[in-house]
Amino acid sequence: MVSRRLFVSAGIASLFVAPRLAFAQLAPQMEGSYQIPERYWLREVTVKRSLPAGEIHILQGAKFLYWTLGDGRALRYGVAVGQDGLRFTGAAEVGRKVKWPSWRPTASMIARNPSYAEFANGMPGGPNNPLGARALYLYRDGRDTAIRIHGTTNPASIGTPSSNGCFRMYNSHVIDLFDRVPIGTKVVAY
Repeated sequence: MVSRRLFVSAGIASLFVAPRLAFAQLAPQMEGSYQIPERYWLREVTVKRSLPAGEIHILQGAKFLYWTLGDGRALRYGVAVGQDGLRFTGAAEVGRKVKWPSWRPTASMIARNPSYAEFANGMPGGPNNPLGARALYLYRDGRDTAIRIHGTTNPASIGTPSSNGCFRMYNSHVIDLFDRVPIGTKVVAY
């Protein structure tokens, strides 16, 4: 029996699955000393021509983020997504961009992981900060959602449902995306 959820998921995925995938590899295959799995290499891919240029689309089930280029092309990046029950879905926009962002866990994050309590007053940006090298802050209706597209200190988490709702990327990939994306960019997470 085909469920409505499966039908909707298949319909959304069809926007991104095209007969010809993957053109050139665009970024290093290493993240520091970590070998990026080939599946998550930054690539230019073919998508449906109906997707307008200059948008971010995140397919959480597939663990991919797409930066649309127009004319049926997009850059595809691997991401980590929210754990079950913590996934952000729907539309937002990039309301703020920060290099080497600071991090402050929310009260609910500390409740789920008491070890975060030591950072309740915040952690300055830098190479040990869990938000990594860059962060795109997602807003809805002019308000910060507390959801970010950001780098990570844990590259092995890419491709997993391991975050508190944010979308993690390899630092080299989030730097690339950060440099391309203007404030006000539409973001849709499916």
